[in-house]
Amino acid sequence: MKNRFMLAPLTNWQSHEDGTLSEEEYHWLTMRAKGGFGLTMTCAAHVQEIGKGFPGQLGTFSDDHLPGLRRLAEGIKGYGSLSNVQLHHAGMRSPSEIIGQAPVSASDDEETGARALTTDEVRQLRDDFIAAAVRCDQAGFDGVEVHGANGYLLDEFLRNGSNQRSGPYGGALENRARLLFEVLEAVAGETPLMGLRLSPLNSFNAMTDSDPIGLITWLAHRLNNVPLAYLHLMRADMFGQLHGDVLTPVRQQFKGALVANMGYTAEEANAAIGTGAIDAVAFGTSFLANPDLPERFRRGAALNTPDPATFYSPGPAGYTDYPRLANET
Repeated sequence: MKNRFMLAPLTNWQSHEDGTLSEEEYHWLTMRAKGGFGLTMTCAAHVQEIGKGFPGQLGTFSDDHLPGLRRLAEGIKGYGSLSNVQLHHAGMRSPSEIIGQAPVSASDDEETGARALTTDEVRQLRDDFIAAAVRCDQAGFDGVEVHGANGYLLDEFLRNGSNQRSGPYGGALENRARLLFEVLEAVAGETPLMGLRLSPLNSFNAMTDSDPIGLITWLAHRLNNVPLAYLHLMRADMFGQLHGDVLTPVRQQFKGALVANMGYTAEEANAAIGTGAIDAVAFGTSFLANPDLPERFRRGAALNTPDPATFYSPGPAGYTDYPRLANET
């Protein structure tokens, strides 16, 4: 990376409903690669058709997506930014009105109507993550980020509040993490740069765990055995339920590169990198209205304010609402 800025995987709602890339999403992402980010990541891109989590989501589950993915990878890399696709399955968070059927999860979930995947379906899911990584590599992307956070399907398997199954993918933490590690170990062989997104705590439906800090630190230690380019964490819980220090125990356990996000200012990011707490920062909300964010930080310039009508407003607690520059939109 030419710098320690990463574009966080934002929920864009911009591509076509069949998962193919739209002109709008291509323009949005390449404009931010042009803005100077060291790594530009797509929105969460679903690896199965039934894993779609929001309208206009980019897809990686079909070879029909390859032409758009190739164009996007070339466009991002043309501006000197590393290119990354976030691989995703929404699990119980897939709206039934979008996917046309009941969503799937680690276990049955009454509130969302999700049904538990069979063991064969779990293995097919693993294979579909691998196939999506192969497509991204064929398209010319520098790498992928596996989405194991935010109450989506891989996260649903990890937590004992949402994973009530028995057998090889349920019960003890070793079993609940089996799917994640099977995906990571296989995907690592298909891409030169693999990251992983995890979140300390979630409050979506059954997304709880009796020992969330223990879970995240156990995972951090085990991940030393996987060829990760980086581990991507929220600095705290996005729902405000966890206010303790998560990065320090993870840093103590995980020996690779650590990336964090959620509301960093330039000063906070520089301080965290300077102390060695993290190695890079993923910016999302502040980049919505500032495609040249790295240059603005370098110059100490004021930032535009994100449009309050976006999916990401209001921002997390503590997010600074910067004044809009004069004569700028």
